[in-house]
Parts: sequence; C-alpha cells; structure tokens
Amino acid sequence: MAKRKRNDPTNGTSEAKPASTKKPRAESPSTTTSTATEVYDRKKPADAVADTETFTIQIVAGSYDRILHGITAVVGPETVSFADTFLFNAHISAIRALSLSPISPPIPGQGQKVFLVSGSTDEKINVYSLSAHPPGARDKEAQSDLLGLTPRPVLESKGNREVGALHHHEGGITSLTFPSRGKLLSAGEDSCIAVTRTRDWSLLSKIKAPVPAAVGRPSGDTAAYRGTPSGVNHFAVHDSLKTMISVSKGEKCMRLWNLVTGKKAGVLNFDRTLLRDVGEGKYSSGEGRKVAWGKSEGGGDEFAVAFDRDVAVFGEDAVARCRLMGDIKTKVHEISYVSAGADGKGPSLLAVSTDDGRVLFFSTRPEDLVQPKKAEGEKEDDDEDRLPSAKLVAAVGGREAGVTSRIKDFTIIRRTTGGEETLYVIGGSSDGNIRIWRVGKAELLEAARKGKGTKEVGRLLATYGTQNRITCVEAFEMIPRPEGVEESEDEGEDWEDEESDEDEDEED
Repeated sequence: MAKRKRNDPTNGTSEAKPASTKKPRAESPSTTTSTATEVYDRKKPADAVADTETFTIQIVAGSYDRILHGITAVVGPETVSFADTFLFNAHISAIRALSLSPISPPIPGQGQKVFLVSGSTDEKINVYSLSAHPPGARDKEAQSDLLGLTPRPVLESKGNREVGALHHHEGGITSLTFPSRGKLLSAGEDSCIAVTRTRDWSLLSKIKAPVPAAVGRPSGDTAAYRGTPSGVNHFAVHDSLKTMISVSKGEKCMRLWNLVTGKKAGVLNFDRTLLRDVGEGKYSSGEGRKVAWGKSEGGGDEFAVAFDRDVAVFGEDAVARCRLMGDIKTKVHEISYVSAGADGKGPSLLAVSTDDGRVLFFSTRPEDLVQPKKAEGEKEDDDEDRLPSAKLVAAVGGREAGVTSRIKDFTIIRRTTGGEETLYVIGGSSDGNIRIWRVGKAELLEAARKGKGTKEVGRLLATYGTQNRITCVEAFEMIPRPEGVEESEDEGEDWEDEESDEDEDEED
C-alpha cells in the first residue's frame, strides 16, 4: 500500500499546496480550505464542547477518479493536523462503496487490525488490512526523508497492506457492510447479496433478490445487455444479526430478509400516497435509495427509507409514521441514525446529508411530528392521509458556514471524555474536501428539546482537500499501540477470533 499516484489530479481547485512555493489565494473566511499544514479554525462558540485529549482518526475516502485515499487526522483541543497514509488507484472505475470491520481483539505481542473493503462498478471487491494504531516511531523515521519532497505530509504505515480481491458478483458493487468481525455482506447490480466469511474469505451463501420486469423499457433487440434497471441499491442489517432490509432498482417496495434461513421474510410495497408524499411522481422511479435501522423512543425498532428527495420513517409494524424533509427542497444522499442515549442506546436522531452541503438532524418522536399544512383550494379530506413531518432540530454545514458542495457521504465517531460525550461528524463532498465537525451531544439534545427553528450546532474543526471527487467516506478512531509492540511486517495476520467465528457460523 505504499504506491502513490503520480499524475496530477483532475480537480486541483481544492489542492493543498505548500505555502513556500505559491502565494495563497485570498478567500473569504467562510470558504477557507485548510491544507496539511494549515488548519481552518473558527472562533469557538460558547456552547461547543471541547475535547481536551488528542486522538487520531483514520479516514478513508473513495472517489469517482478510482482513487482510494487514506488520511490520518490528529485531532487536538483546538487544531487538526492531517497526513496521507496511502493513495493509489484501487479500481478501474468509480468507487461506490466502502466498509470497515470492527477492530480485531487484542493478541499478546501483536498489533490490532481493521479490514477495509472497497467496491466499484468493475464488479470487484478489494480487501485491505489496516493497522488500528497510529503510525509508530519507525514509520515516522522512514518518512523523514520525504518531508522536503512532498507538498503534504506523508506518514505511511507498514501495517497497511493489500489482502486480495473478491469476485463474488457479476455486476457493479453497490453496498458493503461488516455486521460483525467474521462476516462481510456485499450487494451488487446482479440482484444478489453475498455473505463472505472473513477468516478465509470464502463465499458462504448468496441471497438472490427478484429481478423486476421491464416496464416502459425497450424490448427485443433494442434493449442493451443488462439494460433493464436491476440490482440491490442498499441494505441494512439489524443489530440482532437476524433480519435485514433491502431496496432495489426498478422496485417500488422494500424487502425483509431472514438471515437465519437466508430467505425472504416479507415485502413492503410503497403505495401511491406514500410516494406522493415523498416527492416520487408519476415519472419517477419510486425506488428506495438507502435504508437504515434505528431506535424509537419506546425502545422499539424503526427504520428509514431514503428516496431521491425525501426520507420515509416506518415503525415496527411496517406502517409509515412520518417523512423528514418537509418544505426543504434538496436531494438526499446519505442517512444514518445517531443514538441520543448513553453508550449508543436509547432513542435516536436521524441524520441526513443533502445536496446543499448540510448534515441535518431530525427527531422522529411522536410528540415532535408536525402535521402537514393545508394548501389553498385543497379539501379538508385531502390532507387526512398525508404523512406528518419530523422536526428538524439541528444542522451542520450549509452555505452560511461556507459549505456549498453536496455532501455525498458522512460518518460519525463518538467519544466520551470527562463524562461528556462528543460527536465528530466527518463529511466528504463532491468538491474533494473532507470536513470534520465537533458537536457536543448535550448541545444536540438541547436543540432537540427546544421548539421550532433550526439551530446551527457544533464547530467546524478543519477542512482537507483530497483533490478527488469523493463518493464515499469511512473512518474509525485509532487506538494506542500496546507497550512493547512495534509495527512490523508480520503484525497480526491471523487476528480472527476462532470462538466468535464458530458462534456466528452456528447462527447463520
């Protein structure tokens, strides 16, 4: 993983250049982009929560330009410093999905590892092994000779290496996830969800989704090979690891799967009223783009289905409870539930990244739902079956904060320091910038308890230009290296817990 891209980036507008060679262009404070040696730091608001400890985040970004970019961000109380850990052409076409496994269990005398997988439209899944520890002293000494040769800091780790490639699909890869250390689930345009065992990377089974019939498409010889829309758009595994929901191309429905038997458990069709409320008109596809599981206020489960411009939230009874966007007219890119309770438990807020450069936080509690307003000339009975809207409680980013490009993907890291929990929102934009926001959980909950009105929460810590059009982002907090353990070439190759694998095999 020591290869580096030599050709110049195609979108060099966000390139981080050394201050000694070129004079930086004057920019307004709201659009300043930090380089590897320069941090964009705003004045700290009074209600922001500062983390007094310094820690390291490993960020991985995939792009339209086939580049897989690894970055370490050392986050301090007031500043963030970045360094490139790896940068290379991972695929022959655009990268569409990334996923990180949980950190391996500790083994005496060995470092801990994390598996990284990337999926692309080239039908291949690349597997990498990343060190869970920040680069050690040996890595820093080895890179000292490059300090004057590269425009940005480079800090490669010998523990990062390529494992291999998986060819389990006959179409482009659309979604990847590690429900546990021992299993990898992948979905593709071949309408299959593959279950892979990470111990030997063997294919255990394939869950086949039905291929929808072609409607309003060319027939006969005029249709291209695989021309009809098909394939799994996205899927989400429940915390119990027993059920899964998925949405597919060309289908106005959502499917529920039993992971114990590997068979279909049910189908939830999207009726015309629901599609009308979420903005899916007569000429829209009506298919779900993203799905996510969450917790409701009563301790039960709920799930969300994202469409092109809105999100519908369903309860345990599979009945639509509300929609999110309300009067907000923008495109939805990614959704994720953020637990509002301690230790990741309790009711959740639903976070949504949008086309206008914001990450919005919604409350889906029954008391926070807003009934739809009656339009002029509309009958009283017309709005009885309309879905209420969830309350928008907070937001980060946006034009007022200097973020104008769409946020294609984001991930949230939770940290607890001194009894205070802090959320770090890491978003990747199409302009090639990665932004890190710090949001105090108490601040977020206080905004949720207040009345109407959107509150700008958190603080933008730093912005880093990757020089590539980002499509997906993943990140994890690196853990300190155990004493007496140095980074070496033979670090923790076989780190899977045999007992956990046996238990998981029995469940599956």
